[in-house]
Amino acid sequence: MTTEPVSLATALASFSDRWSPRIVTTVNDYDIRVAKVEGEHLWHIHDHTDEFFLVLSGELHIGLRETAGERTVVLPKGSVFTVPRCIEHKPYAPVPTEILVLEPTGTSTVGDRHDEIPSHVDATTGHRLP
Repeated sequence: MTTEPVSLATALASFSDRWSPRIVTTVNDYDIRVAKVEGEHLWHIHDHTDEFFLVLSGELHIGLRETAGERTVVLPKGSVFTVPRCIEHKPYAPVPTEILVLEPTGTSTVGDRHDEIPSHVDATTGHRLP
């Protein structure tokens, strides 16, 4: 964990990979991650944790498969949304988008159960900033 301020703009400018989050800092046992996303992620489930999203730029869609059926939430810039644990979900960004995600340290970006991982998605627990 850094003891100096971190510029989110600088952190995001330090990499270009899509769907490959970078750990900006930690708070207690949680990672604060930023990612550049575009196109589709994959359907997945986190069995033991909620997943918090903040859209920094662009627009993020999150497909949800809930007991009542399937729906999509649309998150424009500045919006937040929490996917509850055990809800199957699939993020999608129709335009280049930058997001901030809050998850327990060690949480996989593809959850505990998931579809086949496409080549453009990095199955990771987050990368440290350079």
